[in-house]
Amino acid sequence: MKQHRAGYVAILGNPNVGKSTLMNAMMETPLSIITAKAQTTRHRILGIVNGDDFQMVLSDTPGIIKPAYALQQAMMDQVKETLVDADVLVYMVAVDEPKVKDTTVFEKIQNSKAPLLVLINKIDLATQEALEAAVDFWQGLFPKAAIYPISAKTGFFIPELLPLISAQLPQSPPYFPKDQMTDKPERFFVNEALRKEILERYDKEVPYAVEVLTESFEETEKLISIRSLILVERPTQKGIIIGHKGVRLKAVGRGARKHLEEFFGKKIYLELYVKVAKDWRSDSGQLRRFGYQH
Repeated sequence: MKQHRAGYVAILGNPNVGKSTLMNAMMETPLSIITAKAQTTRHRILGIVNGDDFQMVLSDTPGIIKPAYALQQAMMDQVKETLVDADVLVYMVAVDEPKVKDTTVFEKIQNSKAPLLVLINKIDLATQEALEAAVDFWQGLFPKAAIYPISAKTGFFIPELLPLISAQLPQSPPYFPKDQMTDKPERFFVNEALRKEILERYDKEVPYAVEVLTESFEETEKLISIRSLILVERPTQKGIIIGHKGVRLKAVGRGARKHLEEFFGKKIYLELYVKVAKDWRSDSGQLRRFGYQH
């Protein structure tokens, strides 16, 4: 009888290198939100990939940065916790970005005893010369790592990754039921859908000053009724989010509702409210309330 393997796989890397795109591609479902803006991912999100003889628990983590305020520090603490738990490390880099944003996290990756795969992403946008230079650069920094060029967006080399990673997992029974896809509740995905709309529709600092709390989620056979609260740091940001006669907030609601109807496979009724939570990104009490700190 074939042995069963199971373990945690940490997906790490700088902002905007394609970590969430990779996890969604491996999961074959849009679990993590993706935008063109940096620091889209704030929470560690588990995505569970099941096979007959393996269970791969993927951790999509916030992009590695030097933290400037309490929220960013909490995000980097999540990255470090993920490193400790991981059975396999996947370090993602963009083919045109040979940079290390935070040396402390980088050194932890170098010193980890877990198997390491370095994935050079976005090769669909690179020349052969640039790709070869990237392979040489990262092989020099990680001499023991297995290095693979991929394109998470087009799916190049994604099917081949599953057996390569699962072979590195320890022999173990599954950690989660085999029909489970994530550790996050439904409300989390409502919050993320709204954050995605806000990230894509607003400029400058406004989307980064936003947090979303879903206060109620009531499901029937055909309909899900949701009430969510959009929190901002200053009254001026509240006005920007709502827009003239509520036009901008209604557009956020329409976009999020469309995504959530596809995600949950049901009609969605969505109520949105906007409130000010002063300087929440630097407030430990607020950060605990939003699940960023223990």
